[in-house]
Amino acid sequence: MRKLFVLCTAGMVMLPSMLSAETAPGDVVFGELGAVEASLTGTAGDAEAGLKVATTKSLGNCMACHVAEGWADLPLPGNIGPALTSVAHRYTEAELRGIVINSKHMFEGTVMPSFYNVDGLIRPGDGYTGKAAKEIAPLLNAQQIEDLVALLQTFDEPEEE
Repeated sequence: MRKLFVLCTAGMVMLPSMLSAETAPGDVVFGELGAVEASLTGTAGDAEAGLKVATTKSLGNCMACHVAEGWADLPLPGNIGPALTSVAHRYTEAELRGIVINSKHMFEGTVMPSFYNVDGLIRPGDGYTGKAAKEIAPLLNAQQIEDLVALLQTFDEPEEE
């Protein structure tokens, strides 16, 4: 009986962390064309938090390369990448997730950064020390990826003809 109590108690303590576990960057499963069907967190993204990620220079900084109605009122939107205004009409949620995680799976040769990738990087450095990086972390965490996907899904205005 005591063993059962200990097992049940351990299960109750461990269950929340198991349910909220994030998918590690190396464990992301890409479909044949680069889509990622499974949420990285199991928690729905927050479009408002996604807007903060997209428009903050130290985070996603999407606005440096893309123009979108979502941040049209901010100064100096970029024009290097495609316009994102109607991106929800062009791509599914899974495709958007795959593009944000590592767009190179869908668009070979793209200059878009991989926001949730730590593999296959060429000569990453340790800040400005001139030394090799000891540990490589993704540019964004799993919830920030889900928040960006939620934001991109709100960009559903019809494409201009």
